[in-house]
Amino acid sequence: MILGGHFDLDQKKQRLSELEILTNEPTFWDDIEMANEVNKEVSSLKKIVFSVSKIKEEISDYLELIPLISDEELLLVNMGSLKGELETLELNTLLCGEFDNLNCYLEIHPGAGGTESCDWASMLLRMYRMFCEKNGYSYETVEEQKGDEAGIKSVTILIKGEYAFGYLKHEKGIHRLVRISPFDSSSRRHTSFASVTVTPEYKKDIDVEIKESDLKIDVYHSSGAGGQSVNTSNSAVRITHIPSKLVVTCQNERSQLKNKDQAMKLLKNKLYQMEVEKKEQEMNALKGNLLDINFGSQIRNYVLEPYKLIKDLRSGYESSNVEKILNGDLLPLLESLLKKGV
Repeated sequence: MILGGHFDLDQKKQRLSELEILTNEPTFWDDIEMANEVNKEVSSLKKIVFSVSKIKEEISDYLELIPLISDEELLLVNMGSLKGELETLELNTLLCGEFDNLNCYLEIHPGAGGTESCDWASMLLRMYRMFCEKNGYSYETVEEQKGDEAGIKSVTILIKGEYAFGYLKHEKGIHRLVRISPFDSSSRRHTSFASVTVTPEYKKDIDVEIKESDLKIDVYHSSGAGGQSVNTSNSAVRITHIPSKLVVTCQNERSQLKNKDQAMKLLKNKLYQMEVEKKEQEMNALKGNLLDINFGSQIRNYVLEPYKLIKDLRSGYESSNVEKILNGDLLPLLESLLKKGV
């Protein structure tokens, strides 16, 4: 499985060689953003090529040593170590989608239910932030709107790091929480819903045409984090793309112009993602394999009462340690989705 599927070691080596030639060009650093992206890909390819080559050598060595090793326990320990390396490499080969190595925008919106759902949305935000902190990803808040009493009405964060989109892309969908409500004086059990969307931060050269006449741009006072100085002017920007009805907002910068640039970048990402998904749906229809997972589907249950259980309805992953996952230990769950290939 390691060298099968979409993974081709020779192809990776060829791509690495081409990029290394590019990095030696005199004009390579003229476009710093492009250069950083290339160096990021070079680093990733070197890691994969080195890992595959190393494991192939170790397997060859073990095959030669098996007839010579009399200590079965020592052999099993060494084979166990090799198995762990193979499992890690297998995950890397599964992150082979066209956009898997990109940063991503993650958005959370509460469902119907007022304060309950707003609070659940804030719990999900905390979970993803803690996941980032535990796994070496950085994040920045693009937009956040607080709930009237508690929680959040909406939030968008930009997550940066190696394979951010690849790991988080399957979080898209409806997340369902069952618990005893902290806002109910009768301590009754409540069910809350929140939606999550994940979009790659496409490279700056994506070809998306947006007409000024198709845009409705509003400015308003920022209401999120950022200190009092953020709220002294109409710096926040909301852009509505009339044909698609997409709405994006940005308020993390003090400059209205910078917020507008960031919002336009996010809008382009969303429009491009719509085109990508449209083409994927057309291809699946031709194959006779329509997707059964979409933005409106329930993908995961988080149950805190009357028992504790988290279950992903696509991979079948289950855990009774819901608090651990809500504290950001998402990696085993995310890996189960990658292996399942949902």
